[in-house]
Parts: sequence; C-alpha cells; structure tokens
Amino acid sequence: MTVTKKIAIALMLGASVALTAGCSVARNQESVGEYVDGAAVTAEVKAKLANDPRTSAANINVKTIDGGVVQLSGFAKSDTERTQAGAVARSVKGVTQVINDLVVKP
Repeated sequence: MTVTKKIAIALMLGASVALTAGCSVARNQESVGEYVDGAAVTAEVKAKLANDPRTSAANINVKTIDGGVVQLSGFAKSDTERTQAGAVARSVKGVTQVINDLVVKP
C-alpha cells in the first residue's frame, strides 16, 4: 500500500469519527424522540385547554420539559381557571408533573 493510500484512509477514518461524535447527544440534552414526545404532549395539552369551556387557551402558554414535566405560564381570569388548567394538563397521557405558574389577573 502506498503512503498516499494510507494517508487517504487515515483521513477518511478521522473524518468518520469526527462526524459520528458530532451527532451524539450531549449530556442533559433531549434526544429527537424526547423532543417529538414533548411536542406531542404540549399540543395535546393546548388542545384540551382550548376545548375546555372553563379555560382560555389563548392566555395560557404550555411548555413540556424533559420527562413529561409540563409548565403552564401566562394569565388566568380566576383561581378556578388556574386550578382547572392544571387539572387539564395533568389529565394528558405522558404528563408526569405540572408546574402551574399561571398568574390570576381578573
């Protein structure tokens, strides 16, 4: 094998290792599957909030954090709406915890 071929093979192997390492998931970073699951949970919570006559989905922001933790933020018109929004979020499959940061603003 010539020196040129050996150098070419070494460069190809080095590039392969570099590209593979760049595609790995860093610590505490969501994988693609987790991101998609979180997006699905967020969408379902928003849909249920929109379909519930006691909650206003337009004023409630929903974010799904790793492990099925859902954070609600924004404004509720009453304590009843705030409580109901939390209950609706907890009813969604895949939700493990609800952080209800809604502020009551009549």
